[in-house]
Parts: sequence; C-alpha cells; structure tokens
Amino acid sequence: MSDDKTTKPFDLNMHTARLLMREPFFAALSRRIDKISSTAVPTAGVRVNPDSAQFEMLYNPEFMGSLSDKHLQGILMHEFYHLIFEHVTGRKPVDGLKKIDNIAMDLSINCHIADYLPSDANPGPNINGEPMKACIPGEGIFKDLPSFKSYEWYLEELKKMGEDNENGDGEGDGLGNADSLDYHDDFGETDGTTQEIAKERLKETIKKAAEEAEKSRNWGTVSSSMRSEIMERIATKIDWRKVLRYFVKTSQRADKRSTPRRINKRYPRVHPGKRVRRHAKIAVSIDQSGSVDDRMLAAFFSELNSLAEIAEFTVIPFDTEVADDKVYTWKKGQSKKTERVLTGGTCFNAPTKYVNERDFDGHIVLTDMMAPKPIPSKCQRMWMTTQAYANRPYFQTNERVIAIDS
Repeated sequence: MSDDKTTKPFDLNMHTARLLMREPFFAALSRRIDKISSTAVPTAGVRVNPDSAQFEMLYNPEFMGSLSDKHLQGILMHEFYHLIFEHVTGRKPVDGLKKIDNIAMDLSINCHIADYLPSDANPGPNINGEPMKACIPGEGIFKDLPSFKSYEWYLEELKKMGEDNENGDGEGDGLGNADSLDYHDDFGETDGTTQEIAKERLKETIKKAAEEAEKSRNWGTVSSSMRSEIMERIATKIDWRKVLRYFVKTSQRADKRSTPRRINKRYPRVHPGKRVRRHAKIAVSIDQSGSVDDRMLAAFFSELNSLAEIAEFTVIPFDTEVADDKVYTWKKGQSKKTERVLTGGTCFNAPTKYVNERDFDGHIVLTDMMAPKPIPSKCQRMWMTTQAYANRPYFQTNERVIAIDS
C-alpha cells in the first residue's frame, strides 16, 4: 500500500490567491506573473524570460515551503516591488550587480513591507546555519538608515558604511553578514530588444493591476505615497507636441473649388480641375478658474506658444462662463505672455457650447479637470492637464487626455 503521507513538492501557485486575498493590487499583479518552481535558485527571484520576453518569478520549492504564510506573502510582495521599481530593467547597474547593489535594492523595498518579512523579532528559517533576516532600514547594522529612500540613495549610504570600515573599499565591506533576501543573479540577463519588449509589457501589467485596485477602491497595504509613485511610473510618457500636430492634422478639412486653370488629372480638358486648400479651425479653451493656479496657467501658455509654431487657433478663456470679450485669435508664429482674466468656478459646458455654436474643427481644453463631465462636443475634443490631475480626474472620458509638466 502506498504511503499517503508522501510530501508533495511545494506549489506556490496553490497559495498565492489565499495569501494575497487582502492585497487587491498585488493579487492582480500576481495573476499576470508566471511563477515557476526551480531548484536552480536558492530562494526566489524575478527575471525576464529570454524566449517569451515576459517577466516571471522563479522560486525554490523547498525554501518557499519552509516559510510561514506571513513571510511567504512578504517574499511575494518583495519580488513584485522589484518589478515595480524597475530594478530588473532600467535601474540595473551597467557594470553588473554586486552584493552592495542587492542590499541597497532590498532596503528600498523592505521598508514598505517590513511587517511581513523575517526580522530580529521574527526570524525566518535557517540558511547556511544562520536564521534568515531581511535587510530593513532601522534594524541591525542598518539601524541608522531612514526608511522610504531610493535604491540609489541607499547605495551611496552603504558605500559610506564601507569606507568607514577600516578595510573598506566601498564595495560592501562593513555590511557584516547582511545579504539580499532573494536571488538577483538573473536580473536583466537578456538582450536589449527583449528587455524593452518585456518592460512595455510589464508597464501594461502594472497598469491593469492599478486600475483594478482603483476600481475596487482598495489597494491593501500599499500606502498613498506609493500609489502615487506607481501611477507616476506607469504613466505613458508621450511627446505631446507630436500629439498636438496629429490633432491639428486630423482636424483639417479641405475646401475644394473648381478652377479651369488646373488640369483635371482624370479627365484632362473635359472637366475643370480642383484646387484644394487644407486648414483647421482649432479652438483652445483655457480654464482660468480659481483652482487653476498661476504656475499651471503659465505651463498652459508655454505649451500654447509651442502650438503656435504649427497652427493658428482661437483662444477661449472660461470659468463658469466664457469671457466673450476676451476671446481672440492667436496667430501662427506669435508668442504671448501668461494672462489671467477670470478667477471663478469651473463649468465645461460653457466652452463646449461656445465651440458647438461656431464653425470649429477641433477643440482643446486646458484645465485641471475639476468639474463635472460636460455635454458632447460636435468636433473632436482633447483635454490637456498636469500629470497629477491626469492621474486623478474628476470625471471619466473616452476622449484623449494628455498630461503636461507644470
């Protein structure tokens, strides 16, 4: 008779849903990251799969099976933070990872999840005869280091710690028995093209996880400052001047008129030719309500000076109403200074009605978006705001929203 008590290999996939039940953001991220059992790694680590150009998590089943549920959850979140912080891609040192880099990366992560990690008060299983402990700012040899700093900041501080050591050379001396919680050797071990593909896929993965957390209004243990950082990292960096050019181009319409002086290519000397003149009538509504501060307004005018390099447009100042006597045409090539003419509330219906009642081909609204969703626009409409307001819009829209730097 077979032994029913035979221990089955630890399968991390069987535990992640339960472990991350109260962590909607990490749970959504986890579902999109493959987790592969491998005895080739001593603990756990993330990497880019060189064949699929997808990020994946490798874990040693014996090591992971020896952890408590709390520490297991901490390891999962630790690995996902490596991805979020781009330690696997953009921030990896060009000369390769060293022990000091690994520890600095871990310090930047572990302060966010310290309660879930092996520590002096609650150590993990023995590794090489020593109880496993995470590198946490404020604990052990890192007791003088503050929390919530970047990998680069901790790296410089660790170098100083090494230099303070009698035999220090800046490469990790003075760190005692401290070592990274996980396995970093496979970070970025792929060609540049594969890395870029994986990086874009990862950004989309994190974006979807963030959207799920936002929709449920539950980020679990992710702090508000970390949420902002995550939203900033996944924000698509767009050369919005190219977007403006495209917007103007797609708003162009053609005026056609007959002219006997132009040869008709299809029916020469039978029908008159056509002369085509393409132009775009663009309306730019500038939110001048009290919630738009002077710095943001200056940023708007700075970008309009760039827009004037490629097109002529009509400027429509508004708050709750359009200031009809302040509407003017900004000629192509002109440069203007920042001008505030209103300071009231905000209503997007006012500029939309103004544009709808006139002959415009495109409508750009420069605003903080802090008002209810307006009535539909008869011409294509685009919104421009700062990154902070783009991340937290007052209303949802399927129209293009472009973030600029304030």
